[in-house]
Amino acid sequence: MAVDAYGNYTTGTAYTDTSAKTSTKTTGSSALGKDDFLNLLMVELKYQDPTEPMDSEKILTQTSQLATLESAENTNTALETLTAALTTSMQYSGISAIGKMADTGSNAIQLEEGKDSEFELYLPEAATDGKVNILDSKGNVLKTITMDATDAGVSQYTWDGTNNAGKELDAGIYYVEATYNKADGTSATTRVGLYPIEAIRYEGGTTYAKLGSSYIDFSKITEITNN
Repeated sequence: MAVDAYGNYTTGTAYTDTSAKTSTKTTGSSALGKDDFLNLLMVELKYQDPTEPMDSEKILTQTSQLATLESAENTNTALETLTAALTTSMQYSGISAIGKMADTGSNAIQLEEGKDSEFELYLPEAATDGKVNILDSKGNVLKTITMDATDAGVSQYTWDGTNNAGKELDAGIYYVEATYNKADGTSATTRVGLYPIEAIRYEGGTTYAKLGSSYIDFSKITEITNN
């Protein structure tokens, strides 16, 4: 009599063994673990027909399958541990980035039909005056907004969606760059997408950085530099 890999008797007289039932572990689910397969193999060997012992090649195959299963379980455990470690590392990286400059890699803004577009610019130093330019995808200046004297920090601007001729532009993606003058007479530039990281927030396993008045997924930041 032999027992297949699922515990079914395949040859010999029908037989019920209570000790075999009690010795086989259950995992509490439909999936069998490596311990279950090992117990089944031991039962199979114990109750094999002495006149027709199990083929050694079959035993090697089953033990090989058992080793593969155990290796897969160990790999899954290692991956879970690695994922937890990486999550913790990302959180610590976010905390250490507070106060540094973040670059989202894009100076794009969205213009919706019939609505004004609001955006923010960061100035590391106070400006005496300057110009904020709205550009198309080819870098052409479509609209220039005058920048008055502005304190250092993040300032909000509103664009009504028109060009310098007063014509309403189509809804879509546009780009923002600015040039400003400082009190010492020198000039500097800035653009949408460059902000200091003011705070870090964790939500649903995701790390968010506060850039201006918005929280951005930390993974969307392309570069972090010192001020």
